[in-house]
Amino acid sequence: MKKKPNLYLVGFMGTGKSTVGRQVAQRMGLAFVDSDHAIEVLQGKSIPEIFAAEGEHAFREMEKSFIESGHTAEGNLVSCGGGLAVQPGMMRLLKSRGLVFSLIATAKGIYERTRHNSNRPLLQVEDPLSEIEKLLAVRDPIYQKAHCCILTEGRTVSEVVSHVCRSYKLESAQWTE
Repeated sequence: MKKKPNLYLVGFMGTGKSTVGRQVAQRMGLAFVDSDHAIEVLQGKSIPEIFAAEGEHAFREMEKSFIESGHTAEGNLVSCGGGLAVQPGMMRLLKSRGLVFSLIATAKGIYERTRHNSNRPLLQVEDPLSEIEKLLAVRDPIYQKAHCCILTEGRTVSEVVSHVCRSYKLESAQWTE
């Protein structure tokens, strides 16, 4: 039986990584893992609590540790936190462990999806839309280095899930470690 490479969904917060990821995992027979949730369970604290008590740098180290050793080497769909893939060397590390798909949306679309969510520490600022635009300008070129980039804006969850499944089948047939 052919191995199922891990699938890492990356992209900015609010692009649908968790929502799409759960459905893709179910459809493709992969175990769903949310990196943020796994870190919260391991640390016994919420992401905002980790940021407040230990800072963003400590949280980024926790993310790196999770990718290096926090899940099995195959058969997972990992929904990655928005900043995980943009850390130096992380895209390369993710690609060495599986397929990396980036979910993409505009700053305005992301703002509309996230503006009522207080569990987003980086958006607890006076002008969240401006902060999203600033962060996207830095992060988007890194997200674009994924094996596959999929626009989520203007599409239903079902359409995005189908696109990710089709792309995973195609890419996994060619993937080699």
